Amino acid sequence: MGLFRKLAGSADLVSGMAQRLGADMQDQIMSDPEAGARRFAAMVYRCAGCTDQDGCAALQAENDRLDHAPAYCRNADAF
Repeated sequence: MGLFRKLAGSADLVSGMAQRLGADMQDQIMSDPEAGARRFAAMVYRCAGCTDQDGCAALQAENDRLDHAPAYCRNADAF
């Protein structure tokens, strides 16, 4: 998989997890765009290093809402 495809998929997973957890990433980014963009990029990079992105995608496909991120999520504390 190419780097940009991997990062795009990771960004989708981060956004999807935030949505399912009720975390408003857009407000966080828009309140301070420069810092928000750095935080989001860091989350995407952490996600890209995850060894269970397929499991995360399946979890998101099966659930519209989640109470917490899965234990293996490298961004659990950031949400």
